[in-house]
Amino acid sequence: MSNFLDNLVGFLGSAKMLSSIKKSSDLILAFFVISIIMMLIFPVSPHVIDVLIAVNLTASITILFVSLYIQKAVHLSIFPSLLLLTTLYRLGVNISSTRQILLHANAGEIIFAFGNFVVGGNYVVGGVIFLIITVVQFIVVVKGAERVSEVAARFTLDAMPGKQMSIDADLRSGIIDTNLARELRLSLNKESHLYGAMDGAMKFIKGDAIAGIVITIINIVGGLIIGTVQRGIPLAEAAKIYALLSIGDGLVSQIPSIMIAIASGIVTTRVSSEKKD
Repeated sequence: MSNFLDNLVGFLGSAKMLSSIKKSSDLILAFFVISIIMMLIFPVSPHVIDVLIAVNLTASITILFVSLYIQKAVHLSIFPSLLLLTTLYRLGVNISSTRQILLHANAGEIIFAFGNFVVGGNYVVGGVIFLIITVVQFIVVVKGAERVSEVAARFTLDAMPGKQMSIDADLRSGIIDTNLARELRLSLNKESHLYGAMDGAMKFIKGDAIAGIVITIINIVGGLIIGTVQRGIPLAEAAKIYALLSIGDGLVSQIPSIMIAIASGIVTTRVSSEKKD
């Protein structure tokens, strides 16, 4: 496991990988945006939604493990781009599952399994647990990570002139040579860019959390209206069906979002604890 993470971090942070991503970043972003738009326009079958959710969970777990393993955040300078792409991807999957819930009351086995596991036969307890998870996600994890990112970015930018002057002073006094001074300046530049990018990427995570809450409310209210008015299902039965699916859909969206937010907070705080060698 350690060797796998080491190789993964080395691959993501390698100069060749970074150069390839920089050259094709616009193409990658365009591809993801087009894919999300296609999800919005065309219905996605429940089996495909299961695959997309599994990919989302796997990617979130991988990003969390990588953030725990890396020693320096500058080794994973593409992390803000990963946050952006995973957030857009998660929103696309969430909207696709919402379409299936409202149209067919079926969004795949994973959503049903998550909802059934949390509800456990008691819809009141399941709703309370889901509400607690939502509060923890938005108020504690996302808001905390966003605040840490904002403070870290501000202090890093404020400290940049002093760090640059320190490097120049060490160079003039002969403590470091020209090559080391160049490397230190490059590392300082990467760190400042990473802080700024992380501060912006956290806004996407916050918006994703808010959108997830709104989508869950739409699933419940819209499901009740569709079930009772259009399908003639009794109100109690419609509430059970759509509450179960809405809770499951919210969980499969919130759990990856929580892991990504935790990973963001870990990376940001790890940057702030680094010391110049």
